Amino acid sequence: MVFPIIETNNLTKRFGAFTAVNNLNLKINVGEIYGLLGPNGAGKTTTIKMLCGILLSTSGDSHIFGKKAVDKSVAPNIGYMPQEIALYPGLTVHQNMEFFGKLFGLKKEKIEKMERELLKFINLEKWRNELVVNLSGGMKHRVSLACVLIHEPKLLFLDEPTVGVDPNLRVTFWHHFDELKARGKTIVITTHYMDEARRCDRVGFMREGKLIAEGKPKELLAVTNTDSLEDAFLEFSKREENI
Repeated sequence: MVFPIIETNNLTKRFGAFTAVNNLNLKINVGEIYGLLGPNGAGKTTTIKMLCGILLSTSGDSHIFGKKAVDKSVAPNIGYMPQEIALYPGLTVHQNMEFFGKLFGLKKEKIEKMERELLKFINLEKWRNELVVNLSGGMKHRVSLACVLIHEPKLLFLDEPTVGVDPNLRVTFWHHFDELKARGKTIVITTHYMDEARRCDRVGFMREGKLIAEGKPKELLAVTNTDSLEDAFLEFSKREENI
């Protein structure tokens, strides 16, 4: 039986007169890769921040692991990778991972074990003692992913994790995501790269704060009789405008 790990009910966020997220209803199941897709300003990041408890909703609610998203007890099971590189550039790769491990209360032996595994996983073993400031943008993204995974969260929120990286590295990242799914992780990923959506189990199209369509990539293509998810998104957008 499939269980929802995330469930929202009319989740809404307003900033003054501007509605960033409008009555969002989601059910995301355990063990799937779910993509929130849409252009910049569609409300994807705001949604992620509410689910992580970083932002409070204006109205509606959301539950993670059966508890309200703001419940502190769920925090140890969540990993959040923001759009911006959330690392300390004056520290080495090792020191950053050690810091985040201690932040989650891990013991020294556990941090060392996870660091070895994760550096191998993201193929950065050679750069363990390199200052983050000296790394390329792509390498910084990989270190960010490792720091997010240091405490072995069950649920990952990855906000535009491949933005600004070259196409080859984007492919590498998706190999990482597929392997994480194989290990039983649930991943919620935001992106405006429509081609990436094909690798998600299900996707939700967001436009102007609303969820305008949701389903498996193949289903969305079939419903709109289109060949690309970009075209499918445009078709759903037209339908939304005509409502």
